[in-house]
Amino acid sequence: MNSDKITKIVLISVSFIILIVAGGMVFSLVGGAIPAFKTFGFGFITSTQWNPREGQEQYGALPFIAGTLITSFVALLISFPLSFSTSLFLGEYYRNTRVAKVLGTMVDLLAGIPSIVYGLWGFYVLRPFLISIGFENQGFGVLTASLVLAIMIIPYATSLSSEIISMVPNDLKEAAYSLGSTRYEVIKNVTVPAARSGIFAGYILAFGRAMGETMAVTMLIGNSSKVPNGLFSTGNSMASIIANQFGEASGLKLSSLIAIGLLLFILTGIVNAIGKLIIKKMS
Repeated sequence: MNSDKITKIVLISVSFIILIVAGGMVFSLVGGAIPAFKTFGFGFITSTQWNPREGQEQYGALPFIAGTLITSFVALLISFPLSFSTSLFLGEYYRNTRVAKVLGTMVDLLAGIPSIVYGLWGFYVLRPFLISIGFENQGFGVLTASLVLAIMIIPYATSLSSEIISMVPNDLKEAAYSLGSTRYEVIKNVTVPAARSGIFAGYILAFGRAMGETMAVTMLIGNSSKVPNGLFSTGNSMASIIANQFGEASGLKLSSLIAIGLLLFILTGIVNAIGKLIIKKMS
């Protein structure tokens, strides 16, 4: 057997292993979630009730879906101006300079910091600061969690966006300069349009990272099982409710938590699918 056939067999085997693992995850989540959906039906998704009292058990996922989407969207909005500006700095203005290399290394280091460290920083630094300036009376809530999430996802969006921006062909930019365009006009009319699909992909990746974040959000969002009514309201995300209550859960409550995990899995898949569709149309 030649090396080409061996390589082909190895690649096919690894691909099937990934499919089997993914299929096993879906199978286990669906199996664990069935009792919750049998009891509450698809109303489980739209219900705002979360009552674990024995004999009166009522569970619904809407508060946690809302908490996840709100914190993730707010984090993305906060992170966009910082990450986009930094990506232009690294990939266009100071590309291949010592300053860009140092800053790029720092961005990569930030991406590797464990989420619990971000959570501790938010708890001991950001939360007291917000309280001191009167933004958040209790110090916990959607705003605090979103700010920390924004800081966490900036490296992901920045790293990919700067790489894509730096790959825009110089011929395109030189042609624009030869026609008398300023650097701002080149970036606006050439660089960003040419790199927009990659930039968008970076933000989809960042959004998915924010949706699945657990520990930092758990420490800062306030952990109340209600739909957040504003940035200063407490709440819970899908990941944080699982982290908080999974260890002590059993029976119908355990099945409901697994169902929330399944919904998070599906929601993340939908976001990625939409992102790929938009990227395909933008390319």
